[in-house]
Amino acid sequence: MARVRLIGPEAVRVPELGDRTVEPDEVVEVPDDRYDGYVCQPGTWEGVEEPKTEAAPPPKKTAAKSAPQKES
Repeated sequence: MARVRLIGPEAVRVPELGDRTVEPDEVVEVPDDRYDGYVCQPGTWEGVEEPKTEAAPPPKKTAAKSAPQKES
């Protein structure tokens, strides 16, 4: 989860967070996929901790094909 701080002058009710009231200067956790919806309102919210990016899965390894061996 990402975290944002309410920097607006008064408390706001946030239905997305279980209809809770967030007070000025309070830091709250928000779903990673909704982080941008908060920080795009710079007069109201400030980003504190950005969403964690998922690490790319490791590349798949395939068995190397060996060249046919020549008989001597």
